[in-house]
Amino acid sequence: MTANVAEIRARTPSTIMAVVKADGYGHGAVTVAKAAVAAGAGWLGTTSVAEACALRAAGLAVPILTWLHPSGIDAEAAAATRVDVAVGSVDELGALVAQAASPVRVHLHVDTGMSRGGCPRGQWDELIGLARRGQRARRIRVVGVMGHLPLADRADPAANAPAVAAMHEALKAVRAAGLGSPLAHLAATSGTLTDPATHFGMVRVGAGLVGIDPSGTVEMHGASRLTTPIAHTTAAPAGVPVGYGGTYVTDRATHLSVLPVGYADGIPRELSPQAGVEIRGRRFPVVGRVSMDQIVIDTGAESFPVGTSATVFGPDGGATPTIQDWARWAGTIPHTIVTGIGPRVKRSTA
Repeated sequence: MTANVAEIRARTPSTIMAVVKADGYGHGAVTVAKAAVAAGAGWLGTTSVAEACALRAAGLAVPILTWLHPSGIDAEAAAATRVDVAVGSVDELGALVAQAASPVRVHLHVDTGMSRGGCPRGQWDELIGLARRGQRARRIRVVGVMGHLPLADRADPAANAPAVAAMHEALKAVRAAGLGSPLAHLAATSGTLTDPATHFGMVRVGAGLVGIDPSGTVEMHGASRLTTPIAHTTAAPAGVPVGYGGTYVTDRATHLSVLPVGYADGIPRELSPQAGVEIRGRRFPVVGRVSMDQIVIDTGAESFPVGTSATVFGPDGGATPTIQDWARWAGTIPHTIVTGIGPRVKRSTA
């Protein structure tokens, strides 16, 4: 993770926010947060005030922003724990101003083209006017303005230009309203890696921390390894069906090994025939259907004893599959691979 933060730092002078939502992209929010801050991240980002409070309880003192509040904003907790909140609608800001007893640090979340949260452009004046009144009443303090890039994965600055222009427009309106020059942030990992015009004062990096570049243009460093011991091995003749439905039938005499991980642990149920795992420097295919608790691999002439370690994915390359490999085999994105690893899988920090 240190290498990934260094890669990001080399591409921007802006402050780095380490986004640790979804339990740190499946790697443990506190673990990722501490590593990112140690590597140079100046802010943390979460989806909820409760998640932010857990980081505070773990001893993390850097600024934290949270931006998804389906049950409303806990103004008391936010103020008490010095957690910033993003507010993306007039109604949400009005409710916050009404309940805040102590000033809450607010980032105005404006829609810059995503149409997925954020205040629509036609309501910016109303949102900013309410923010000005709330600040004068000392219920809130506007410290940031944020938006999102809907097309950053294309790694094309021209595709980002409308969102960049919208952010400049929002900042101009905020300053004209007498709310100072708040911290602006628009880019996530792809924009950070590919388009300096999107950086503003801060960049929000989540996937990049754990080795994922959604634009596919920068090689990041994998931050995790998933291993499991072989639980059962058997010799099988040709013509033996494997797993539910018998979707795979052995075409020769071979050895089959069971690994005790399945779709309940985050192994995608639908996989291409290329899916495999690494054992002792060689890759062996996953065969048959993925079960809730187990998968089967075909090891050919090799018979491995129970307890032999298999690597499902890791950062090594070569015979070891990467999370990008698993995403390709499952027809999905790497984010779903790492965030889908279930709670039964034990985590440890190397």
